[in-house]
Amino acid sequence: MKVPDNRGYFGKFGGKFVPETLFSCLEQLEATYKKVKKDKKFREELAYYLKEYAGRPTSLYFANNLSKLLGIRVYLKREDLLHTGAHKINNALGQILLAKFMGKKRIIAETGAGQHGVAVATVASLFGCSCDVYMGQEDIRRQRMNVFRMKILGAQVIPVKSGSRTLKDACSEAIRDWVTNVRDTYYLIGSTVGPHPYPLIVRDFQTVIGKEARRQILKKEGKLPDYLVACVGGGSNSLGLFYPFFNDKRVKFIGVEAAGFGLEDFNAASLIKGKIGVLHGAKSYVLQDDFGQIKNAHSVAPGLDYPGVGPEHAFYKSISRAQYVAVKDKASIEGFKLLSEVEGIIPALEASHAIYYLKRLAAKAKGATVLVCLSGRGDKDLEIVQEYINKNKD
Repeated sequence: MKVPDNRGYFGKFGGKFVPETLFSCLEQLEATYKKVKKDKKFREELAYYLKEYAGRPTSLYFANNLSKLLGIRVYLKREDLLHTGAHKINNALGQILLAKFMGKKRIIAETGAGQHGVAVATVASLFGCSCDVYMGQEDIRRQRMNVFRMKILGAQVIPVKSGSRTLKDACSEAIRDWVTNVRDTYYLIGSTVGPHPYPLIVRDFQTVIGKEARRQILKKEGKLPDYLVACVGGGSNSLGLFYPFFNDKRVKFIGVEAAGFGLEDFNAASLIKGKIGVLHGAKSYVLQDDFGQIKNAHSVAPGLDYPGVGPEHAFYKSISRAQYVAVKDKASIEGFKLLSEVEGIIPALEASHAIYYLKRLAAKAKGATVLVCLSGRGDKDLEIVQEYINKNKD
């Protein structure tokens, strides 16, 4: 499947809705990306760093205990084993090499859970670039250790005090910075969101997940899985897994969004509760009120409390290629504890949403083979989980 089209649209989703100042920069980025992805030296350099620095390929682990408990065959794609602890390093390495090719030495980024920020700070340090990371003040509070990691790596963490003080507002501030400093600054976006060509670039750099997983599952099972399951915030780990299987129609895609804490309604889940709109430069499903104002999203997992979603996910929904479901905070904590206690693997809260959903899936798909993207490890979330458990002991 060849999407997006030349204008950056996945069906009716995507595009470039940005200030005029950024159009030439985006065109330069697109032209550079088209050039380097055909460049043998670029591909070899990226492959080198993915293997020798990040630790690829990651293992495809058969979760025997969890499989027996649920009555389905569960494989975990272990992105949590990568350097920096999450899939974010795949894209960060790809884009820092793009920035290097373009001669840009100042890197800016946004982060929610802090994993993208840590990955960007890591590669900026590796390649000798200055690095400013925008992070909502609420996320700084929730992810103190990742903030410290970024600072140790030499990055400046800039608190964002406006709005919900989370990922949405960090993205907005990063874009404002980029508009002002477009000549010497590279904006290293962390998910499949934003104006074209970012959703394409991030997806492509993350497809290493699905390409590896496809080879691995065929070797282990002799067939493709029945289901692919991954959490969805902006959507990079899920698209990285899904895209290489797109033409395998028998393989079902399930994207698991955060539903937040509300008893009657969702506080997140853009694909389920959102309406078509524009956020951060692209048309997609967005959480908005009747007047088109962007709502604040909430999730116990900082990486999932984004009020929009990547345009390619919106396209998958529109053509029924993927099914999207939502899991509430309480259930994600249960998923976090389940994998920790049954398999000895502490997952990130983002991935815990996908782990919990396996219980629902098992009830209707006994004996199915399910491949789950374990997008990150849970070290960063231990304080959040402890605080949640202490507040809800009864």
